Amino acid sequence: MEDEVDRLVAAWRRERPDLDVEPLEVLSRVSRLARHLDRARRLAFAEHGLEPWEFDVLTSLRRTGAPYQLSPGQLLTQTLVTSGTMTNRIDRLAKKGLVERLPDPSDRRGVLVRLTVEGQDRADQALAGLLTQERAILAELSRAQRAELGALLRQLTAPFDNVPG
Repeated sequence: MEDEVDRLVAAWRRERPDLDVEPLEVLSRVSRLARHLDRARRLAFAEHGLEPWEFDVLTSLRRTGAPYQLSPGQLLTQTLVTSGTMTNRIDRLAKKGLVERLPDPSDRRGVLVRLTVEGQDRADQALAGLLTQERAILAELSRAQRAELGALLRQLTAPFDNVPG
């Protein structure tokens, strides 16, 4: 079965036989898959009235366990956005009733962001919808193939995820 990357690689081999275009065979597929997954995720989240960034914040809180709260700084670390962006996101989620701000009992000047019951429900429903969609995407692969692919992708992503600072 041929795909768009096969055609792209063949064209480059024809036009630039002096270059080793082998990396394109893997990384162009990863890049194209990322774009397809982004579209699929946006659709899955939209079915639950969420934007991808809203899902990221809500699920960051949901994964922490009861009482489902983090400081804004902890949310920054998990979502990789700036402080100003996070403040804006918390404001917008609070207006929707999905999170609430509470005083931090360990820091008089600090706040904690807590998931509301509505926020937890939306996060749980959106996650279930996403997993259904992602299972369908992976359906052509056996369990062993999924495990192998996961391990190979981990080898590629770990150096990026473990860079200090």
